Amino acid sequence: MDIYKLIFLCIAGFFAAFVDSIAGGGGIISVPAYMIVGLPTHIALGTNKFAATMGSLTSSINFIRSGNCNFKLLKIVAPFTLIGSILGVKTVLLIDESFLQPLVLILILAIGIYTFFSKSLGEEDNFNGFTKKNLFLSILLGFSLGFYDGFFGPGTGTFLVFGFINILGLNFLKASANARVLNFVSNISALVTFALSGNINYLIGIPVCILMILGAKIGTRLAINKGNKIIKPIFITMAMAVAVKMLFQII
Repeated sequence: MDIYKLIFLCIAGFFAAFVDSIAGGGGIISVPAYMIVGLPTHIALGTNKFAATMGSLTSSINFIRSGNCNFKLLKIVAPFTLIGSILGVKTVLLIDESFLQPLVLILILAIGIYTFFSKSLGEEDNFNGFTKKNLFLSILLGFSLGFYDGFFGPGTGTFLVFGFINILGLNFLKASANARVLNFVSNISALVTFALSGNINYLIGIPVCILMILGAKIGTRLAINKGNKIIKPIFITMAMAVAVKMLFQII
């Protein structure tokens, strides 16, 4: 690969990690970039997962340090997210993932439109503690989206943020913080799978990874400082962008 293609991938990785650390959906920038420069599909997905996971780790650490993560929630839900992700990776080998595309497209469109018209959604932190109901629903959300991320992937962060806002009453900042950590957890099994199968190009992945770490740092800092004012519009934009990307895939 020539230097210009690598620079292109690094720039795409930076912006992908930037938006992903704020509202999710960075894969719609980074994955097509790998495809554009001519990497085979599995190598593109594996290399992207390697670099994106490192960026996700960076944003997770920054959100944890900011005090916007609920450790009780993460401690309970994260193991179920990891188990779901492992099962999702195994299942994808047995079932055609294209069956999910129309359903996911409809759900993401609905979330984006609902969030756009709901002016108060996620503006305030209305979390009043855990109950048996919201804890069970949080576990179910974590497991289901861990499975989905391992099986298919697009929009995982979007679903997690939306789920935490509606189940626990978190605002966008805290929902994004907890979603980012769980998204990192769900990425681990897929990363290990790609690594063991030899589908990661580390010569490309490492420089892109460095730029994605930088993008994640800047994006997370912006999210923490600006809060809901910056997260909500980017959340809606990325939800719509993921939906458009999936619509083109279906067409």
